[in-house]
Amino acid sequence: MTDPVSRTILLLDIERYSDRDDVEQAYLRRMLYDITDRALEAAGIDETLRLRADRGDSVMELIDAGAPVTALLRSLLNEVPAQLRTVNRMASSSAQIRLRGVVATGWVAVDGLDGWVGSDLNHACRLLDAGVLRDALRERRDDFALCVSDALYAGVVRHDHTGIPKAEFHPVTVDSKNGPLKAWLHGPVPGGATGSAGSAEDHGDTGAGEASGGSGDRPTPRVPEQGGPASDRGAPAPGPAFDGPVTIGGGTVSGDQNNVTGNRIGGDFIIGRRGEGS
Repeated sequence: MTDPVSRTILLLDIERYSDRDDVEQAYLRRMLYDITDRALEAAGIDETLRLRADRGDSVMELIDAGAPVTALLRSLLNEVPAQLRTVNRMASSSAQIRLRGVVATGWVAVDGLDGWVGSDLNHACRLLDAGVLRDALRERRDDFALCVSDALYAGVVRHDHTGIPKAEFHPVTVDSKNGPLKAWLHGPVPGGATGSAGSAEDHGDTGAGEASGGSGDRPTPRVPEQGGPASDRGAPAPGPAFDGPVTIGGGTVSGDQNNVTGNRIGGDFIIGRRGEGS
């Protein structure tokens, strides 16, 4: 095994990859590679500064520690969403591509089988598979959700560099076999929760639990809750409309009765249209 070296770790994963057929998967992989290459090129990171591993539905990049992490983050926050919008605008519903991403830093070694090993790399992979990141992408209309490791946040993001607004990153905790991992999610934490991955069901790549509606099966629009201020209320629940007087307990009620409150009404309810007998 080689000596461990310091690297920036970039992981990008396709949402609901296993739901697609072979032709669609091949197309999605081409798009993933193209988007990754363009994002890294935009950050000034050429092929001599990175090493790639193919994971089928995801791609893993080990980037030289000398490459600017700030440029990489700016590209992920701006270039990747723009590319996804362009690709998905022209793609059919079955060929929509949505991505989860993780950026971390740490020490990585290469073993005798040319495999990459290191606890920092393991932690990054667990962040990529975390329920909180999956849920974040599932709840958004955007096609990209990004999470960074706690070490990367402390070393780069918290300093509020241009184009990397620290206020847009929120702390989350991811459960793992080795205990909780702290990380930072870009954008709202799903469901307004604390960010613990244990609080949400992880559906893996099956697509189970995905809400229908929109390209890439984005969530359907939330229906506003009833009972709040008038400006926040949604449409009233559908119900029967009565065309005519209503006889209640021997009396007849007709017209607009919106202001009738505080009364107890008993007896039989006899409802009929105009001209109909009871």
